[in-house]
Amino acid sequence: MEDNTKKQLTLFGFFTITASMVMAVYEYPSFATSGFSLLFFLLFGGFFWFIPVALCAAEMATIPGWETGGVFTWVSESLGERWGFAAIFYQFFEITVGYIPMLYFINGSLSYLFDWPGLNVNPHLKLISILIVFWLLTFSQLGGTKYTAKIARIGFIFGIVIPAIILIVLAIAYVVAGNKVNMEISWNAFFPDFTKVNSLVILVSFILSYMGVEASASHANEMANPKKQYPIAILMLVIIAIVISSAGGLSIATVIPVNEINLSAGVNQTFAILINHYGSHLDWIVRIIAAFIGLGVLAEVSAWIVGPSRAMYVAAQKGILPAVFKKVNKNDVPVPLVMFQGIIVTIWAIILTLGGGGNNMSFMTAMSLTVVIYLMTYFLLFIGYLVLVLKRKSTDSQAGYQIPGGVVVKCIVGAVGLLVSLFAFIISFFPPSNIPGGSTGEYETILTVGFIVVLILPFIIYEFRDKRNATGIEPTRITTGNAPEHHFFGHPKARGEFHITPHPDDVMQQDEPKAEPKEEPKVEEKVDSTDDQKKSE
Repeated sequence: MEDNTKKQLTLFGFFTITASMVMAVYEYPSFATSGFSLLFFLLFGGFFWFIPVALCAAEMATIPGWETGGVFTWVSESLGERWGFAAIFYQFFEITVGYIPMLYFINGSLSYLFDWPGLNVNPHLKLISILIVFWLLTFSQLGGTKYTAKIARIGFIFGIVIPAIILIVLAIAYVVAGNKVNMEISWNAFFPDFTKVNSLVILVSFILSYMGVEASASHANEMANPKKQYPIAILMLVIIAIVISSAGGLSIATVIPVNEINLSAGVNQTFAILINHYGSHLDWIVRIIAAFIGLGVLAEVSAWIVGPSRAMYVAAQKGILPAVFKKVNKNDVPVPLVMFQGIIVTIWAIILTLGGGGNNMSFMTAMSLTVVIYLMTYFLLFIGYLVLVLKRKSTDSQAGYQIPGGVVVKCIVGAVGLLVSLFAFIISFFPPSNIPGGSTGEYETILTVGFIVVLILPFIIYEFRDKRNATGIEPTRITTGNAPEHHFFGHPKARGEFHITPHPDDVMQQDEPKAEPKEEPKVEEKVDSTDDQKKSE
């Protein structure tokens, strides 16, 4: 089937399957805390980090034999399987932290919807709320993901795109009417204060908004002319991302003073000011918009529940993870992996909400921890790419897409991406100075300890691998030709790159309806039934 789809993806088609990553409305408040300099951060991150990731990933994704495995294959082929597993482990694990800011955002919308400020301020209420939401979404996915992508599509349009457009239009009208602008707009304000490292930490939120493009790079092979079309699509994507994110962040920074921005409810804060500007009797509209925004991000989170487990499921089928993680229910949902993910998310939620140093600082700590974990994947990706270019030129020459300019330009692109990743990684450990409220001590402690624990986990797991548990099943990559309906409306990093194709022995029989009783009195058939039960156990 893949052969039939390789040449079907147009330039516009590739852009549409990647465009969902530019609409991270829950990140607008953190962008706004940097004021007018958010333009600098978006431009810097877009051209010196996003583009190198996209180009290097596309070159590796189009090498014959490397097309089907994503980051796991790219890093395994260039650095070894141990490092390939580490790369997808970090890619999976960052999602477990990345849920937290999204859940905080949903909780902020609920607090506006029910006019219950304490829900977003009291840490214990907040924790209970986000855990109820998360586990309800998790259990809803165990019945299968048939309708998840469709719900994500509806949520994306009505809960993210339309509210973002309304926000930007209202902010423009607010400024045009001559109202006060709460940020400095000047050439000096465009640049952050480079003498203060703490003021640069906010770069992590901009890097986070660009993360995940490597998942879409796998589809470059499906373009009719990837050498020509892919760079154009990526350039279009980064320009549109900069424009939309700038408009969203500036809309909030214009209306709310930086020291009053609430990271988990800043979008609703802005809507409240803009709409109440035309009359306090319109406050009901704010609640409706808060409901739509909350539902939009809720739909996105639901689409993230199973997707990230797909790559880890492949690792389980290769015998790298314990055999229990190969198990799926009758709906092809890897229940043990999803439950493991849920437990980890719960632990992060408790640590970050009760010990994160305050409302905004908890949000920022979660974002920074997400970034430093995910950056480990990008370190391995860039190092793997440089090894490929310098030591395996014969394989490299077979790639369907190549960065033009030869070895020198390729090394420059890879090195720039690696150095920017290293810079973002280092500054992440400095407490941010432009985040209102909270304590910085907890930020440093949680970030450092959390990172060290996650850093060593994949290598411990890999040491206990048992290849005798391998199924021998090769993963089937999701392409535009075989993807589930509405699959591409989810964020690239949360979709998962493979179909789940379990071995028949790994389907948990206890999830099936009870077989017809009293119809099989024969001894031989009872023995067979017992064998089946043993297999399912």
